[in-house]
Amino acid sequence: MANEAKPCPCDIGDRFNYEGCGQEVQVEHIKAYVCKPSGKSDKAVIVIHDIFGWQLPNTRYIADLLTANGYIAICPDFFVGQEAWKPSNDWASFDDWRKTRDSSKIDKEADVVLKYLQEQCGAKKIGVIGFCWGGAAVHHLMLKNPHLKAGVSSYGVIRFFHDAYNLLHPTFFIFAEKDDFIPLEQVALLEQKLKENCKVDYEVKIYPGQTHGFVHRKREDISPQDKPYIEEGRKDMINWLNKYI
Repeated sequence: MANEAKPCPCDIGDRFNYEGCGQEVQVEHIKAYVCKPSGKSDKAVIVIHDIFGWQLPNTRYIADLLTANGYIAICPDFFVGQEAWKPSNDWASFDDWRKTRDSSKIDKEADVVLKYLQEQCGAKKIGVIGFCWGGAAVHHLMLKNPHLKAGVSSYGVIRFFHDAYNLLHPTFFIFAEKDDFIPLEQVALLEQKLKENCKVDYEVKIYPGQTHGFVHRKREDISPQDKPYIEEGRKDMINWLNKYI
């Protein structure tokens, strides 16, 4: 079960030493990292960061992975200039920190980013992925935003989710079997409620032996036992986007 003394288990994990292939841009009031494929593409994916913010190299690595698969990828600063969480911060202050960074209050920023992708990048089909805090944000957008085609929520913190399950778009939910913060009972309940209420395609998948953050916070070369699951999670993410975008 979750450790209540540490309200989010977000160990920064293996921080990648990664420069990124894209560039930082200003999109109205939001800073963002953008990477575009060498060829023309009308498909785009919004990448929603975790509590460590839009500049985490690991998240930019995933954005570049999407670009390598033919997508325009954008990772905006959904904290809009507010400071990201730091590993040195006191976990006792986490809930207060999160009050001004609500993963369900991102609609204005999402609309700005969608407009940029459509008008400046020529995107016609747009999806969204997110990790941890961003995974909860994906659930919110899949309930609310009619302009997206599909979503992938990676270990989205279920206690941050709306108690609503009538998703508008196909959504893939990635969870880790040994996630200290998202008990498997919560995942089972989520799956049950989706089965009862959701009219679009969805999938809930639990990856054996994995912990919170495994898709984007673990390096294959130093976690050999986890490598097959890291690769599987990333491949499943790409396959879901390819199927519905």
